[in-house]
Amino acid sequence: MSKAHPPELKKYMDKKLSLRLNGSRVITGILRGFDPFMNLVLDETVEETKGGEKHNIGMVVSSFDAPSCGFDCDHFFAFHLQVVRGNSIVLLESQDRIA
Repeated sequence: MSKAHPPELKKYMDKKLSLRLNGSRVITGILRGFDPFMNLVLDETVEETKGGEKHNIGMVVSSFDAPSCGFDCDHFFAFHLQVVRGNSIVLLESQDRIA
């Protein structure tokens, strides 16, 4: 039985990537980490829809004091890191030059 090798993604660290996922979804983001199963951690992630629109995805907002009319800007935090499961990735393409 052959041993699986981790993906060779070190050269893509801190580079902007475009990912095509199953279900014809396309996302772009900056690679911040990965594991042997090719699960990726992306920052500044944007999903591109079929109509050409771009949406920031997965922003989690945590609020200590959220008034009923909306968030108080002094009391919320946004977390932009996203985890993309490796088996959902169909294609990975760098948007930045790789040395």
